[in-house]
Amino acid sequence: VAMSEGNKTLVTEFVLTGLTDRPWLQVLLFIIFLMVYLITMVGNLGLMALVWKDPHLQTPMYLFLGGLAFADVCTSTSVTPRMLVNFLDKTAMISLAECTTQFYFFASSATTECILLVVMAYDRYVAICNPLLYPVVMSNKLCTQLISVSYAIGFLHPLVHVSLLLRLTFCRTNIIHCFYCEILQLFKISCNDSSINALLIFIFAAFIQISTLMAIIISYTHVLFDILKKKSEKGRSKAFSTCSAHLLSVSLYYGTLIFMYVRPASGLAEDQDKMYSLFYTIIIPLLNPFIYSLRNKEVMHALRRVIKK
Repeated sequence: VAMSEGNKTLVTEFVLTGLTDRPWLQVLLFIIFLMVYLITMVGNLGLMALVWKDPHLQTPMYLFLGGLAFADVCTSTSVTPRMLVNFLDKTAMISLAECTTQFYFFASSATTECILLVVMAYDRYVAICNPLLYPVVMSNKLCTQLISVSYAIGFLHPLVHVSLLLRLTFCRTNIIHCFYCEILQLFKISCNDSSINALLIFIFAAFIQISTLMAIIISYTHVLFDILKKKSEKGRSKAFSTCSAHLLSVSLYYGTLIFMYVRPASGLAEDQDKMYSLFYTIIIPLLNPFIYSLRNKEVMHALRRVIKK
C-alpha cells in the first residue's frame, strides 16, 4: 500500500447521491421534504415553547418531552437542510470536515434520544406504579439532571467514532450512496482497513440500543401489569393512552435503528438502507410531536390557552 500511495489521489470531498437521479423527481422531492422539515420544526419547537410557557406543563413528563423535541430538532437539522441543497444543486460537494460534523450531530442527537426514551419510560413507571412517591422521586431537579446526563452521553459517544474516522483516508471513490454522510457508507469507500471502526459502531450501537430498549421493555411490563390491576376504567384508559403514544414512538425508532446498525455488514440493499435512514433521520422527528401531543389532553388544553391569549 505504501508504494502505491503516491499514485493514489486522496479524496477530501464527496458527492452524496441523494434519493434519486431523476431530475423531475428532484424538484418534487425538494418541495415534499421542505414541507416535512418546516412541519417538523413547527411541531417540535412549538412543543418546546408550550412546555416552557405553560405552567401546567412544568411537570417531569413534559420537561422530558421538551428534551426529546430538541433532540428531534437536532436530528432533522443535521440532515434535511443539506439534503434540500442537494436536490437543487447536483454539483454540491461535501467536504470531509462537513461530513464528519454532520455525522457527529446526527449520532449525538440519536444517542440522546435513546437515553431520553429510557428516562421517559422510567418516569411513566414511577407515575403509574408508585403515584404517591412520584412527587418525591421525580423532582424537577432530578429531571434537569437526567436531561443533562442524556445530552452529555449523547455528545460524548460519537467522539469515539469521529476520532477513529479521522485516521481513515479515502481514495476508492468520492461517491457516497446516501442522502447524508452515513458513517457505514464512508467505511465502504475508505482505502484503509475500516473493520475496527465498523466493529466499534456495531458494539456501541448494540450496547446502547439493546440496553436502553431492554430498560424500556422492563419499565413498560411493570406499567402494563399495574394498569391491568387498576379497578377503574377511567384510570386504565388514561394510563393506556399515555403509554401507547410512548410505545409507538419507541417501536418506530428502535425498529429502524436496530435494522440499520445492529446487523451483519453485508445486510441490506442500498435502497433499503436509504429507506431506514430516511425513517429515523426525517420521518420520526416529524411524527414524534404529533404522536405525543395529539392524543394528549393537557397539551391540547395548553395549546388552546396560548391561542386564546
